[in-house]
Amino acid sequence: MNYEVFITAAITGAGATQDKHPDLPITPEQIANSAIEAAKAGAAICHFHVRDPKTGVGSRDVGLYTEVFERCRAADVDMVINFTAGMGGDLVFGAGNNPLPLDEAGTDIAPPLERLAHVEKLLPEICTLDCGTMNFAAGGDYVMANTPGQLEIMAKRVQELGVKPELEVFDYGHLVYVKELIRLGLLDDPILIQLCMGIPYGMPNDALTLATIASQVPAGSIYSAFSVGRMQLPYVAMAAAVGGNIRVGLEDNLYLDRGVFATNAQLVERAVNILSNMNVKVMGPDAVREKLGLKKN
Repeated sequence: MNYEVFITAAITGAGATQDKHPDLPITPEQIANSAIEAAKAGAAICHFHVRDPKTGVGSRDVGLYTEVFERCRAADVDMVINFTAGMGGDLVFGAGNNPLPLDEAGTDIAPPLERLAHVEKLLPEICTLDCGTMNFAAGGDYVMANTPGQLEIMAKRVQELGVKPELEVFDYGHLVYVKELIRLGLLDDPILIQLCMGIPYGMPNDALTLATIASQVPAGSIYSAFSVGRMQLPYVAMAAAVGGNIRVGLEDNLYLDRGVFATNAQLVERAVNILSNMNVKVMGPDAVREKLGLKKN
């Protein structure tokens, strides 16, 4: 049991949810404002993707990240900034019996260091590394592609920049690779891991799988766990119960209750309430920086 946790708010993600929620944050102003409200509600860390303001589709535009970063840093509330580095690893095969040529509309494969362009410019305290390749989400021909060679290049550069990598683990083999990065000396203590549960075709979000994978994280590492959809809020309690920290937000779940759309602040407020009823203390951003050894820019 973890009696002192931090909450990460995953603000908007890059999935095709722009038409599924009437108020999903899309523009840099909307994304930053939603993060600010989430921080006021109790999120110590805000995790960011950006989206094309015209289409709502996920983007790697450094200018969009810059605007989000500057708006958050100018806010009247503090937060630890966590940028994705997952964009640029999207591989979509042609459908059916014709896997080639690749689907140009959905495929976005970028060189490893190009995927870190926004991290290199802005030096957020944390950036994510998706620690493996997998068939991602039900159906279709999309593969989340992250090879060991690419990840080693990215991990080395993030280490040189002094940014803390959050190691996103979607399946057991990804955790095996985290241990390989440790062996290679590409991660500095304390190791920060995010256990991403319930995403087809990765780890299922049942309690036994969570307890098993949590028992296998490297000794001394700090980890969070979350699940998607209706299991997001139950995982607030479950993650703390297995010794982890918390992630909620519209990236992973659009609803506060059945048929009731959520805001990021409302999801954080609900998480704080669950934790307070468990006698669990919620950490602020400065305490998280001290715990993780972070450098604020």
